[in-house]
Amino acid sequence: MPTGGVLFTAVVALFGVGLNYVVPEQTFGTLLEPIVSLAVALILFAGLLVGPTLVGPALLAPSGAAGPAGQGLALFDAFYRAGALVFGGGHVVLPLLQAEVVGPGWIDPARFLAGYGAAQAVPGPLFTVAAYLGAAVGPVPHGLPGAVIALVAIFLPGLLLVYGALPYWDGLRARPRAQAAMRGTNAAVVGILGAALYDPVWVSAVGDARDFALAVLAFVLLTAGRAPPWIVVLLTAAGGLEVGEHRGPRHRALEDVGIGRTGDLAVHDRTPPL
Repeated sequence: MPTGGVLFTAVVALFGVGLNYVVPEQTFGTLLEPIVSLAVALILFAGLLVGPTLVGPALLAPSGAAGPAGQGLALFDAFYRAGALVFGGGHVVLPLLQAEVVGPGWIDPARFLAGYGAAQAVPGPLFTVAAYLGAAVGPVPHGLPGAVIALVAIFLPGLLLVYGALPYWDGLRARPRAQAAMRGTNAAVVGILGAALYDPVWVSAVGDARDFALAVLAFVLLTAGRAPPWIVVLLTAAGGLEVGEHRGPRHRALEDVGIGRTGDLAVHDRTPPL
């Protein structure tokens, strides 16, 4: 997601400028430790962001295919970049993860959306979908090793930035200019969330009037009805199964060849079968 990268760059630049204003007057000894922490965190952050791209070609097999080590590095790189280049929460990462794991064919679109739905149904941040995707990808490593690699990789960038920036955060957020910049960034994130809601969620999940009615019913139950989320999840899952059973054979045939609800999410050749 290029917009996520632009937002991240702007926030980091703002943070660097803000350090000129918010570093308190301290002795050199007390000031050195947080500066070293910030430098180490940023160096690790940048090194892990560009390192896999530089090291990856050396891990290719003679045939040019990625072996287990090369694929493991590629898996780490995909999820680390997703965690590093996204600002605004878990839903913003969805299109980026889609491009990283569906685009290369590591996982099919239907299983990707199933993982997104499962992550929504359980407590915790949406980033935990990385564990499911790492376990469900086709190439080795997958299963438990893939889940661990993907989960660590997607959370690591944020942890590094928090570790480095925390000593300065209270001073930075008290500055009027920093507050104004964050308000503008948050407003932009709302737009990105709307785009993520439309594609891939809406275009791949709402295919006709019955799907739309089911989505509206779930929304009303959550907002006006104040129904517990787990009940809404179970009801919509049952409703989705019922709608799928009554969907016309022509629509299901189009889905099978990549045209339809899941076809909009897929990145593949849509040439009709011979």
